[in-house]
Amino acid sequence: MRLEGVVQDYSLYVADNWYLVFKDDKLVYANSSADPLSASIERSEWIKKQLRDPAQQIEIKGLERMPRHGGCCELSSQRVREIVESDLNDLKAAILQDNKMLQALPGEFIEPEVINKVMIPKIIQTKYPELSHEEVEEIREYVLADSVIKNSEIKEVGNKRFVRMAGKFVNIEDLHIDLIDRVNPFQKAFEVLSKSVTAKLLKVIQETIDAGRIQMTDEEAVILYRDKIGPFMKKNNGREPDIHSPDPLEKRMAEALVYLRNKKRQRQMKKNK
Repeated sequence: MRLEGVVQDYSLYVADNWYLVFKDDKLVYANSSADPLSASIERSEWIKKQLRDPAQQIEIKGLERMPRHGGCCELSSQRVREIVESDLNDLKAAILQDNKMLQALPGEFIEPEVINKVMIPKIIQTKYPELSHEEVEEIREYVLADSVIKNSEIKEVGNKRFVRMAGKFVNIEDLHIDLIDRVNPFQKAFEVLSKSVTAKLLKVIQETIDAGRIQMTDEEAVILYRDKIGPFMKKNNGREPDIHSPDPLEKRMAEALVYLRNKKRQRQMKKNK
């Protein structure tokens, strides 16, 4: 399982070809990449609908080539464009998983500018060795701006918007790359990453993946729940059937529970759309 990123109050995970979004340890979106094209389209539509994408609507001073809302500013090369449009989440994941970065992020003695101007460019250059120094800097600025804005609280007061950065609100009209360089863009993501993944969250992830493999009808699941699972749990002091049991009936009962719980989550997610 990999933490792909944090956007506002949502944490995004990738696990065994599944793309999972949690909010307060509750699964709010699940999407399998079994069909990569349709999965990508569905995922993009869901994110577009559910999450604001303020980085695409904010002009940041000092970024000569920063893509603006509507695409009025071009990136310098086709390769940079491909990375920004397709690989940004993978790049952020690589930054978060880098050993030196993991040591630096929680530290109080490493200045954000060292992380932003020294460590992150090295990771980008390692991941994309074909890039020029100018292209690395361009991607670095985009990653920082995108991460800081997406992971920050934005408030509107009257006709002005403010973004919370480094503990204080800054007028969005005053945003400059030099200001962004002075904050840790991945602090919120690291706080999520550093928390121990709860047993409840792991169980939901595993059940979601298992449910995608289970072949079962609603009728069979209901019959097993009504006639078999209750007596089994009563006989075994409340223990649920084990999906890894060598007994075929116990395994099937466990699959029915996973199937029904997943159906319930799907209904809840559909209700929240």
